Amino acid sequence: MTVVGTRRLRREDRILLTGEARFVDDLPVTGVLHLKVVRSPFAHARILSINSEPARSMAGVVAVLTGTELRSDWQTPLPCAWPVTPDMKNPEHFPLAVDEVRYAGDGVAVVVAENAAAAQDAMEAVVVEYEELPAAVDLEEAARDTALVHPELGTNTSYVWELKPDEDSVDRAFADAAHTVSERYVQQRLIPMAMEPRGVCVVPEPYGGDVTIYSATQIPHILKIQLAILLGIAEHQVRVVAPAVGGGFGSKLNVYAEEALCLSVALRLKRPVKWTEERTENTQATIHGRGMIQHIELAADANGQITAVRANLVADMGAYLQLVTPGIPLLGAFIYHGCYDIPAYSFACTGVFTNKTPTDAYRGAGRPEATYAIERAVDALAREMDVDPAEIRRRNFIPADKFPFETSAGLLYDSGNYAPALDRALEMVGYDRLRREQAARRAAGDTNSLGIGISTYVEMCGLAPSRLLGQLNFGAGGWEHATVRVLPTGMVEVVTGTSPHGQGHETCWSMITADRLGVPPEHVEVLHSDTAISHLGLDTYGSRSLSVGGMAVYSACDKVIEKARSIAAHQMEVAETDLEFVDGQFRVVGTPAHVFSIQEAAFAAFTAHNLPEGLEPNLTSDASYDPTNFTFPFGAHIAVVEIDGETGFVELLRYVAVDDCGNQINPLIVEGQVQGGILQGVAQALWEEARFDEQGNLRTASLTDYLVPSAAEAPNMELDFTVTPSPTTAMGVKGIGEAGTIAATPAVMNAVIDALGPLGITDIDMPASPERVWTAIQEGAP
Repeated sequence: MTVVGTRRLRREDRILLTGEARFVDDLPVTGVLHLKVVRSPFAHARILSINSEPARSMAGVVAVLTGTELRSDWQTPLPCAWPVTPDMKNPEHFPLAVDEVRYAGDGVAVVVAENAAAAQDAMEAVVVEYEELPAAVDLEEAARDTALVHPELGTNTSYVWELKPDEDSVDRAFADAAHTVSERYVQQRLIPMAMEPRGVCVVPEPYGGDVTIYSATQIPHILKIQLAILLGIAEHQVRVVAPAVGGGFGSKLNVYAEEALCLSVALRLKRPVKWTEERTENTQATIHGRGMIQHIELAADANGQITAVRANLVADMGAYLQLVTPGIPLLGAFIYHGCYDIPAYSFACTGVFTNKTPTDAYRGAGRPEATYAIERAVDALAREMDVDPAEIRRRNFIPADKFPFETSAGLLYDSGNYAPALDRALEMVGYDRLRREQAARRAAGDTNSLGIGISTYVEMCGLAPSRLLGQLNFGAGGWEHATVRVLPTGMVEVVTGTSPHGQGHETCWSMITADRLGVPPEHVEVLHSDTAISHLGLDTYGSRSLSVGGMAVYSACDKVIEKARSIAAHQMEVAETDLEFVDGQFRVVGTPAHVFSIQEAAFAAFTAHNLPEGLEPNLTSDASYDPTNFTFPFGAHIAVVEIDGETGFVELLRYVAVDDCGNQINPLIVEGQVQGGILQGVAQALWEEARFDEQGNLRTASLTDYLVPSAAEAPNMELDFTVTPSPTTAMGVKGIGEAGTIAATPAVMNAVIDALGPLGITDIDMPASPERVWTAIQEGAP
């Protein structure tokens, strides 16, 4: 029986599509109080006074608390778990500001009431007097310390991190180069905009110190540890549950102020407390993604072989360092050379504070930024040399026979075969025909310009191994945990430390287990996202679910099989080495008529009447899997656009993607992940941007101003795959959740620039809105 590799509908979807799923705001908690946060309207200001008396006297109000009043609850500031350098500046960040606010949306007080309406009314009655201070808003100006976010630091620079294995080789390559390109790209800020905004509900036990925290989080296990430390609670008294979570994309990979606030207030008042984020509040108080300025240079010989890459970033931290803020740019630090055989490499990043919402992980987290820079720069090299963009990539791909390949940045790429993916994408899109059509339209003077953009990418997935993360000063390991139990009835329970929010873990983990144990997938239940059930785990982010979490399940299954083999051999009175395990049954090699099923082994382990000496009862096993390396998916994406010369409107005519994520567990889920990722990447290229005015006010704080793509904007996506199994994982799997986002943005922007090439336009800041494109056309037209 083979289950892995087949297309199966997600078992999770029934309750989601029928409205049966319970999100945080749906939980029926008796006696719950509602919490609202009073937020600063200023990007930078001194708090002169907070008058909460009018709010305290309103009907239904239970408490109004300021940062000063709650300060004694917090044993530590909110955590930043990634001190990327020993001298990194990390100002204290408590759940409520006390003396100064440092971004518009910074919390200064909380109102707690018997219902949400009363809390909202009382929140508006709290009077805060501010003294506005100069705000650092523009990233490059902030890097020059023209206004200080944290005056006590004396600088806005949080850290400077460098990866320069051999700077002399880089300098020589540029000195000897026949061709060089130097590009500056802006990664605009993005607002994650998950379908479900964040929510928290804290329920203290009435007769003890235990507390249950329901949170729309990607990281229940990490949240449990951090909140216990933050409030000085014994970890065993804290339970965290992530119920149905309506999307995360990295934005729910954090320990947020509101989680700490609800916990503080619930313990103080000894009543359940709930906070549900409003949509506009979400745009200010949930982290933003991206936000950096990239300077990238390439050196190449006369044949277009790239000999060196030099990348320098200025990265926007926002006002504070959230859980992994400083490390996000560094997740791309090792791949600014992309999938190319480039012998010399140099990278540096400067993290800078601004008076804006903190940044942190957003789908792809550092990898989309790196891919954007190298893929845009490779197109610039193609223009410099007048070589077709597909050809310049072929000349520089790492040859398939060089894998495993140690890159100039120090990574060991486990496997790769890049040319077939590009060739297949070119074939699917009809590349030669499109180029002929483009030339004919240009010759005819067509005012609607056709553009073709290519992006070939490689990414590092499966945030691990733990030893390497330790070398990077990351505050946690990269392992994952799973438990597999074959119950006395023959049914199977899988407990996973990963915490899904749309990835399809229940379906995929049941398929892996079914394949390994030889049982129907319907007989496998997958339990997750509750630290009282899943005691160990490091949760879900960084495309680590399958290559780390799935491998933990796989490893636990193998341990179950080995224990069952001992039982079967003992019962059958044969040597363990004489048994083979096929389709859920042990049989003596060469005599298939004599079999002992894994269900029989489970029941025998349960009764424990006749087990091998020293073997523990019950057929259950745990596995903590720590990978030996990252995994490295890759692919080729091609976008075809048409630009209206009179309006600047960019229409995405076609989108072709050929990805390689190794062996696939469920191709249907893989396709869905790619499609969702592509749409997010396209959105950065064409539609989404968090815009601030000079005072640091967010001007895109509602869905009226911030375009999140709907089905109307989504392009038709033509997908295909190559399969290059990873030798790092026993299942040959890699990762796919972020691939579309990583590849799509440069593919679309390369297409836009390709369309406008005859006008001499070589760059447009994202998003390529009609206004920006029209302005560029007017300025670039002869």
